[in-house]
Amino acid sequence: MSQPPLLHARGLIKSYRKNRLEVPVLRGVDLEVPEGQITAMVGRSGSGKSTLMHLLATLDHPDQGEVYYQGQRIDDASRRYRDTFRNREIGIIFQFYHLLPELTALENILAPAMIGRSAWSYLRTRKQTRARALELLERVGLGHRGDHKPTEMSGGEMQRAAIARALMSEPSVLLADEPTGNLDAETGNEILTLLRGLNASDGLTIVMVTHDDAIARGADHTVRLENGRIADAKLAAVA
Repeated sequence: MSQPPLLHARGLIKSYRKNRLEVPVLRGVDLEVPEGQITAMVGRSGSGKSTLMHLLATLDHPDQGEVYYQGQRIDDASRRYRDTFRNREIGIIFQFYHLLPELTALENILAPAMIGRSAWSYLRTRKQTRARALELLERVGLGHRGDHKPTEMSGGEMQRAAIARALMSEPSVLLADEPTGNLDAETGNEILTLLRGLNASDGLTIVMVTHDDAIARGADHTVRLENGRIADAKLAAVA
């Protein structure tokens, strides 16, 4: 019996309004994300990749359709539930890092541990929380940059800090929206190696949006979007 998907989207439809025009983005998308594997979503700009990722992360609502996590529907849950779910189960990294410029790398990584917790709750576990953040800094190769702010870091270093921040709550799935899109080829390959290592060592489920077919070929599954629909979905070729 096959293992059920960790994330499952069914019949997703999403449009946005631009002035008086309604612009369709997703036109009925079904998607299964296998647990413990890397799924790449590829397609041209405007194909709906980022919108689909936002719906999987419960950052936005579909106009129609459903999103399930471990068999439980989550897209129609209360905002409070979705915020808590996202903070605990979903790690998100973006093309442009989204680090807080006034905080150091270490403070940025600690930020998710402070969200939704009382001051007393955080203070009670502060020692363990800080130890985990320092461990993550070392793991992503930034042990020497913890006290540096984003303006003092390279693009690759900022992305590494963003990955560590996304891992702070020990999520079950990491959503990466064009994680190498703002980096040079060498640095981008380093980030991909880091992500593949996390998948291999921790069994972390990763969904990665990319426009680069070469990157997608390194994933376990590839899903191609065209005009808001799944045009193709396949397993990676076995060497």
